[in-house]
This record gives sequence, structure tokens and C-alpha cells, in this order.
Amino acid sequence: MAYSQARDFMFCNLCGAMLSLVSPKIAECSLCRSKTSAKGIVGREIGYTLTVEDIRRDLGISHAAEEMTTKESAALIKQTCKSCGNAELEYTTRQMRSADEGQTVFLVCPKCKARDTEN
Repeated sequence: MAYSQARDFMFCNLCGAMLSLVSPKIAECSLCRSKTSAKGIVGREIGYTLTVEDIRRDLGISHAAEEMTTKESAALIKQTCKSCGNAELEYTTRQMRSADEGQTVFLVCPKCKARDTEN
């Protein structure tokens, strides 16, 4: 199959809806029902790349570490900070792996903002 950089060959020239192949020779618009030759469609394909960041942005999901910036989502634990020696750290947990494995603990020092994780 030939790869096409131009993606407009799959869409109706009249209304912009996606075309469907109704036979090997005819493509039909699903919205306005106009018909066109399938000669420009047959044998072509569209490729695109979708990243995790694209999905997170579209769904409004942030990284687990970014969620710890709000005080209401983090709890305090008596553990010494490796960077500054502060006696308490803020922590949140998240199930990052499969359900039969333990949660990942995200630690942030409220004093120096150093970050650490424990599995």
C-alpha cells in the first residue's frame, strides 16, 4: 500500500465527512451521500503517531508527581529527607503497575522540594 502524506483523500469534497468504500470502484459520503470514484482511495493508507502525552493532554490527566504540588492531596510521613535532612516528607501513592503488585509511593520534601519514589 502506498503511504500518503495528504490526508484529505479520505474525506468528502462537499461536506468534509469521511468517505466509505461501498464497492471496489465507488466511495460514498456517509453524511451527504455523494458518490465519487474510489480510484484515489484504493491502495492508500494513512499513518499517524499518538503519544502518551497527547492522551494525557486530551483527557486532562497530569503526571503523578505533579499532583503532589497541592497540599490537600499529600499526607505527611516521619521520614528524613535525603537532600536537606528535614524530618517530615509529604507523600502520595498510586497504583502504577499491575494490581497484584504494591503501590508506588511518591515523596516530596516540603522544605527543599526534593522528590523521591519508593516501589
